[in-house]
Amino acid sequence: MRLIAGLGNPGKDYEYTRHNLGFLVVRRLAEKLKWTFALSSLTKGMTSEGMFEDDNICLLAPLAYMNNSGTAISRLMSKKDLSPEDILVVCDDFHLDFEQIRLRAKGSDGGHNGLSSVIEHLGTEQFARLRMGIGYPPGKKDTVDYVLEEFKKEEKDCLDDFIDEAVSCCLLWLKEGINTAMDQHNRRK
Repeated sequence: MRLIAGLGNPGKDYEYTRHNLGFLVVRRLAEKLKWTFALSSLTKGMTSEGMFEDDNICLLAPLAYMNNSGTAISRLMSKKDLSPEDILVVCDDFHLDFEQIRLRAKGSDGGHNGLSSVIEHLGTEQFARLRMGIGYPPGKKDTVDYVLEEFKKEEKDCLDDFIDEAVSCCLLWLKEGINTAMDQHNRRK
């Protein structure tokens, strides 16, 4: 089994904020695969499972808020006997320009509280992460306020294509591995 976890915050107030790109990607991935999400008492999150390319795949949207995302991923890993190499975490990143994606096989949290929680609960940085650029906060805007804002109109106009590219990257990671997915998707816009 392999796991793709999209990070975000639960609730309508956060649904289309910059910090919820991970949720938006796993939701679009489930739609593309014609899978449905169900509430999981184990993870206290939404999960969807199915077969893809002869592999059992689980999609996860933790509902414990961004800063506690690692709890749900850790519980699912234990239950499904997954190793960190079986996991891809999708999240936003204000260190990357809007619409830029960066896939890595491992690394630090880069100041991202969701990734920090995952690293803490897994006890390792050795898991793949797909970081999706939201651009740096303009002026002296507080980063917390910025990531919790909805996308600007011009960003919303590009959002579907941006999410679709991330979905393509996730599918390529599943089909052909991380190196091929990095080669095809790690580029500047």
